[in-house]
Amino acid sequence: MAIGTHLLRHKRAPRTALLWAIAIAAVALAALGGRAISAQDKYTVQVPGGLAFSEFRGYEDWQTVAVSQTEGVLAVILANPTMIDAYRAGIPGNGKPFPDGSKMAKIHWKPEKSAEAPDPTTRIPGTLHDVDFMVRDSKRFTDSGGWGWGGLQL
Repeated sequence: MAIGTHLLRHKRAPRTALLWAIAIAAVALAALGGRAISAQDKYTVQVPGGLAFSEFRGYEDWQTVAVSQTEGVLAVILANPTMIDAYRAGIPGNGKPFPDGSKMAKIHWKPEKSAEAPDPTTRIPGTLHDVDFMVRDSKRFTDSGGWGWGGLQL
């Protein structure tokens, strides 16, 4: 397992363009190097700027916001309760920013053929590829529109 070791920040990151920011973060993280760690140590990872993966403990139980599939990966975007409440309140469509404490995780798996599905083209999540994560904290991440990013390359 390798980790992304850089906090991604963009001085002009729009506050309401979350999906765009996630896409940029995912591409940038894929291009960055990392170091090997064991699965049990993933919560000890901290990227420059103070963002720690331990801040996302329990992300596996968050609510699904979106799913996607490409030829290379299956993905799911999960959001914590703070972010889900903001979505329900109309953010980002109402022009208000997401509140501090909003968190998202994007999990990528390598797709595999399903041995159980009747359709031979059906793909299911196989090997975990990476997890990208982001948090809204307007005090810590002032130069990136209030968002901090990081990720684990597995």
